Amino acid sequence: MAPSRFAHDLDALKTIASDALAYALEKGASACETESSDGYGQTVTVRKGEVETIEYNRDKSLAVTVYVGKRKGHASTADFAPRAMRDTVEAALTIARFTAEDESAGLADPEELARDPQDLDLFHPWDLPVERAIAIAKACEAAAFRLDERVVNSEGASVSCQQWHFALANSHGFLDGFPTSRHTISCAVIAAEDGRMQRDDWYVSQRSAQDLAEPEAVGDYAGRRALARLGSRKIGTVQAPVLFEAPVANDLLATFVSAVSGGNLYRKASFLLDSLGKEVFSPQVTLVERPHLPRAPASSWYDDEGVATRDRDVVKEGVLRGYFLGSYSARKLGMKTTGSAGGNHNLILEGGGLDLPGLIRSMGRGLLVTELIGFGVNLVTGDYSRGAAGYWVEGGEIRYPVEEITIAGNLRDMFRSVAAVGADKLTRGSRTCGSILIEEMTIAGN
Repeated sequence: MAPSRFAHDLDALKTIASDALAYALEKGASACETESSDGYGQTVTVRKGEVETIEYNRDKSLAVTVYVGKRKGHASTADFAPRAMRDTVEAALTIARFTAEDESAGLADPEELARDPQDLDLFHPWDLPVERAIAIAKACEAAAFRLDERVVNSEGASVSCQQWHFALANSHGFLDGFPTSRHTISCAVIAAEDGRMQRDDWYVSQRSAQDLAEPEAVGDYAGRRALARLGSRKIGTVQAPVLFEAPVANDLLATFVSAVSGGNLYRKASFLLDSLGKEVFSPQVTLVERPHLPRAPASSWYDDEGVATRDRDVVKEGVLRGYFLGSYSARKLGMKTTGSAGGNHNLILEGGGLDLPGLIRSMGRGLLVTELIGFGVNLVTGDYSRGAAGYWVEGGEIRYPVEEITIAGNLRDMFRSVAAVGADKLTRGSRTCGSILIEEMTIAGN
């Protein structure tokens, strides 16, 4: 493992967080939580074989949240000097004294906090000389151009390595932190034929550089995706099955997560209000949360409040078993936190036995969606309408690429009409899922 180059080690971050906590309590806070963090990284972008940008980042922050009774204040700073720390605490206290009381405000309950968290193998710093990063980016982009003379332009290939760590503390006695890393290789290219152009991209991201795909494979796949879209045509309006390819199926999963997250639930801004224990998907769907997977992108023993995370079934054979709640939203709903402050932790949509070609054969006739455009989702009603591009399927085979279409339906109906989930699992952010086949949607074209 390469050595880290943090400006402050983890013990120093814990001291900074603890000092801010102690000062807040000394100055009259009834409760307080603090987080200090430090990170560094490098991103190189190459376009058409030439270096376009080289970026270095070094960031640090101290965030302070104080409670004066049921009043809350928050302030932050990028200066770790003692005077700046004290000023930040005092600013948070001033804000708290001028805010309205909120009965749901406060730290997570002490019994919910994580105890004795373990190492999850999340830190793999990449000591990447800039010359080597440039060479990797060039190799990635060159692989796309080598494919076919119709790959005529590029939006660039990038290589990014990022490392950061943090310390989280609160006045219930919680104090912990850990280092993490994330490294990415990406490529976006443009193909042209008969005066018409198509763009596509691909990227890979991992905790460890050793787990990344070869840069040539990333560029090659981005190029193949762009070439496959050449000759795209419009289609007429039709009702037909829609198969969401894994990357865009992930977007559909994100919409579900928003609908069953605490903020939207207590504001009554979700079409899935009061759905706990009810069938919200077809029985094909089982969605699990696995927060403690080694090296995974959203692994942690605790959430942003220090609440312990745990394995759970969110959806089991179509039935909603759990929401995504932090302490505040849980109190607003009269429920218990699910350890979801700050987001979910490694959601995995369990797949069936069919890969993407198998799902296409199973669908027979319909639309394979590979790109979604715009944002036409109403979480209150569940109405769904998105611009899309992809491929028309007949006889269980892709026949031609399509563009300038809109797919529409209602999420409540779409979720209940999931016909299959693919085995072609892909991780994007905190979610892992395969392609998703919906029995029928409106496809609006000419």
